[in-house]
Amino acid sequence: MDEAEFEQALLVVRAFVRDRVVPAEARIEQDDEIPDEFRTISRSMGLFGSAIPVVYGGLGLSMECEVRLAFELGYTTPALRAMFGTNNGIAGQVLLEAGSADQKSDWLPRIASGEVIASFALTEETAGSDPSTLRTSARREGGDWVIDGSKRFITNSPVADVFVVFARTDPDAAAVQGISAFLVERSTPGLSVGPRDKKMGQAGELTADVHFDSVRVPATSMIGGEGEGYSAALRSLGPGRARIAGLCVGMAQRLVDESLDYANHRHQSGRPIGSFQLVQGMLADSQTDLYAGRALALEAARAMDDGSDTRIGPSCAKYFCSEMVGRVADRAVQIHGGSGYIKGVPVERIYRDARLFRLYEGTSQIQQVIIATQSLRLRSSLT
Repeated sequence: MDEAEFEQALLVVRAFVRDRVVPAEARIEQDDEIPDEFRTISRSMGLFGSAIPVVYGGLGLSMECEVRLAFELGYTTPALRAMFGTNNGIAGQVLLEAGSADQKSDWLPRIASGEVIASFALTEETAGSDPSTLRTSARREGGDWVIDGSKRFITNSPVADVFVVFARTDPDAAAVQGISAFLVERSTPGLSVGPRDKKMGQAGELTADVHFDSVRVPATSMIGGEGEGYSAALRSLGPGRARIAGLCVGMAQRLVDESLDYANHRHQSGRPIGSFQLVQGMLADSQTDLYAGRALALEAARAMDDGSDTRIGPSCAKYFCSEMVGRVADRAVQIHGGSGYIKGVPVERIYRDARLFRLYEGTSQIQQVIIATQSLRLRSSLT
């Protein structure tokens, strides 16, 4: 897809988001579900496979284009992007990074088309940002692996067709070295999905626990080699963090637009509240945060595309942009005053939605550790 084609595609996505999805946000919030019609439209636009190479039926977008696409998708409820996010993101990327030729040719075209929903099953009750304490295990029995354990907060698990599951295959290996990844189909005996989580925000983004009770899979279901699961997961997280940064920028743009509209139309003492300097100060801070986040997300994406930075940049972008959108959301509620605290007002919902970005795919604190350790290591290698 050349630049002109991509620009046209962005316009189509923007129209879909703003003309169709934004007016349906209250319905999505109430039903805790994305309407089937939006799933169908997203499939027709190729959104389930935007990051998957053309050879497997995807759009094969660059990281920069993926981030620019996320700017548009982030303008509305995060549940829209979550519907196809794991197909393009951490689940699909693990297959791309470490899958066998047969696994890729079998699964990726169906993932890219949206025929199959993929889910990424890594997080556990005691293993979130630090997977070294992962307890789900897989033991070898003849030509099969038998998986036991449970996963928590797994996105799209209520509707997933296949799970990328991480399990400890060598209990004696140090820390993350004994973790392997497996493709497990939903219909496999012993696999069950718990009730949908009731979350603070991001209604319509479906998450639930996933349980494995002696789930038997063939050896061919292992992704990559034994003990290589964690490294495959790490390689998939960088692009995911860059996309989240883009989503946060899109959400911040929506919040700035809502704040500006309210400041222009809400009157106090006979004039728009936007004429008061203290309100202007909040608007200026939010606009500046938005500009900085957009520039950082794009710079990190470009560095990933040319291979010059695949670790520090994505973490910096995810860290800054997820914290940034929280600040912008807080100011938006403040600018709206009491109205901003009322259900049904967009900034109230977005305030709750924004909070999750600082937690998943590596908390802000984990990003700080990554940024610092990688920066120290890079500097040490130069001196």
